[in-house]
Amino acid sequence: MRKTDGLFKLLGLCLLAGILVAGILFPVVGAAGVASNKASETVDSMSAELANVPPPLVTTITDSAGHPIATLYDQYRIPTASAQINPAMKWALVSVEDKRFYDHHGVDWKGTFRAALSNSTGGDTQGASTLTQQYVKNYLINVIYRNDPVGQQKAQEQSVARKLKEARIAIQLETKMDKDQILTSYLNVVEFSRKVYGVGAAAQTYFDTTADKLTVPQAALLAGMVNNPPFYDPWSHPERATERRNLVLDRMVENQKLAPEDAAKFKTEPLGVVPGGPAKPASNCTGAGPENGFFCQYVQDYLLTNGMTKDDLYTGGYTIRTTMDQNAQHQAKISAEAQVHKTQKNVANTLSLVRPGKDRHEVVALAANRDYGPDASQGQTTYALPSDVSNVTGAGSSYKIFTAASALEQHKVGIYSTIQTPQSYASKVFISGRKPGCPQVARGTWAYCLSNYGEDVYGPSMSLQQALATSPNTGFVILEEQAGMGPVLDMARRLGMRTTMASNAANGGAVDPGNSNVAYRMPQQQYFGPGGVAQAGLGAFTLGVSPTSGLEMANVAATIMSGGVWCPPTPVAGVTDRNGKPVKVSEAACEQAVPEGMANSLAVGMSRDDTDGTSRQAAQSAGWTRPMIGKTGTTQDSGSAAFIGAVPQMAGAAMVFRPDNPVGGLCDGAGNVTPCGDGNMFGGKAPARTWFGAMTQIMNGQPVIPLPPSDPAYEH
Repeated sequence: MRKTDGLFKLLGLCLLAGILVAGILFPVVGAAGVASNKASETVDSMSAELANVPPPLVTTITDSAGHPIATLYDQYRIPTASAQINPAMKWALVSVEDKRFYDHHGVDWKGTFRAALSNSTGGDTQGASTLTQQYVKNYLINVIYRNDPVGQQKAQEQSVARKLKEARIAIQLETKMDKDQILTSYLNVVEFSRKVYGVGAAAQTYFDTTADKLTVPQAALLAGMVNNPPFYDPWSHPERATERRNLVLDRMVENQKLAPEDAAKFKTEPLGVVPGGPAKPASNCTGAGPENGFFCQYVQDYLLTNGMTKDDLYTGGYTIRTTMDQNAQHQAKISAEAQVHKTQKNVANTLSLVRPGKDRHEVVALAANRDYGPDASQGQTTYALPSDVSNVTGAGSSYKIFTAASALEQHKVGIYSTIQTPQSYASKVFISGRKPGCPQVARGTWAYCLSNYGEDVYGPSMSLQQALATSPNTGFVILEEQAGMGPVLDMARRLGMRTTMASNAANGGAVDPGNSNVAYRMPQQQYFGPGGVAQAGLGAFTLGVSPTSGLEMANVAATIMSGGVWCPPTPVAGVTDRNGKPVKVSEAACEQAVPEGMANSLAVGMSRDDTDGTSRQAAQSAGWTRPMIGKTGTTQDSGSAAFIGAVPQMAGAAMVFRPDNPVGGLCDGAGNVTPCGDGNMFGGKAPARTWFGAMTQIMNGQPVIPLPPSDPAYEH
């Protein structure tokens, strides 16, 4: 090397040293100028973020008894206190990353100047960062900028400016935190590859142990990884990981924290990590398993709808105690599978259960015949079948509840009043497209024609109570004319169909797969009402032809059994934050949806379905004897069917439908339901059997409570 080269390098070192010292000291000596003030403010701001922005933690979801059922997280991290970390882990890290950690005040000047000179003169890139500086960098990358690739890039770029800022923050931290706090904080924030963060999570997922029980070779492996987690991943690169672990053991010997003979022995040991990769729980609702996953999914959907962000939910470290009753959930799952095989293609059987009440409607079970999970070949799905608006072909005649309720509220009829139920009927109020045999109402429009199922099944008239039990189509379309489409639609919304009525009327094309008319993409409240596809609306609404949420139908029954009080179907019993403090969940307020006397009268009107109505056979087969309300429903060609029922303590809705391809029927028989052309499915079959099968077990041992008496104002 020429003398001039050495002289220039020495001058460069002196100049760079001067820049570093001046840059680090200027916040203390109060350097003048706008640039200096802004730089100082930036450092103060970043220091504050390190102090005030907590690292992402795991959110835990439990059942109503507090037993964990799932974890949600973006970074798998188990907070670990200093006393919970084996000293071997701390010394392994210090020995390999910053052996003068306990001597400096945040910056190792000798190493910094050496690295700065090498980088500025084109030599090998060197870090020379202390553990305090590494803590700053890791916090910026893994916490503050975890969702900001540009910020992460800036936090680790090889530049003097970045090093300077990092050094100043490190110095500030050392005035606010002692060495053990810094070391513990570092060990809680650093990544150990594969979304495993912090030594607590690493000890568990790598070695199935806790941080306080880490052995010296285990600690050495983890300490060696922090330099480059993917590069030293013990599953992907075991040879590299072994070589790095052994280097750490040597450094511990050099630092006089390990005897040479012990290091030699530890080097002969295998890595000892759990086979197949980190043993960490699922990061989403698949971790709740095939039985509880649908409930977990609804908890997530509910919180996101009511003000919480997904980022907060997956990083906040909350404990969410749900309203899920484990026994009810299990019985609901068993009953759903008893009617439809879990691997049956294109058939879903769901059961949603809600506890009535005048201050809360708690969801206690959300089950399906299908398992919750990602493996479609095993019949699994992650679609929210029991809670979402998943049944696109409808709940059939169970929607007659809304027509009856609207007519009762307007005193058009009482539960014991006689209504007309002709075998066939042509409505001139609800116009439709041309149909053979239907009279023309006006130029280009025809009457809405319909008939009751079967022949000579119904008489020409009957009481509303009997009609609710036996379900004649014509009687309820006539009632719908008398009540008015607008009030009927509003009644459906008020009693509980909030999300359903706001959803797309076609919801994927079920109403008319080949129609691209914007009318088929309207919310149902508008589609069936004035201004929808027909000037006066569609009379078929009362026959339940539109997409439906099983959970909301269950909540309708809960509203009726709560004296007409609607409450949002909540799956949340309570939420606490990472510090154990209660967190208020934003939920819609309960409403007196309909008068209490009217709701009680409607309950009495619906009380005969299980004794002399369409669900009688299913009720008898289950040995059912309790007072209850019920209503079956079946859509055209038996494409879907439903049963809505409740006792004073529990309300529920069971629905069977085709979730993947909604066109066609369903056939019931031989202990299973299958897709078919001309179906034979009815609400009194698989849906009613599902409801009674679960409810007989759930209600076993609970008191028999009578239905509330009807109000004379709604009887005739």
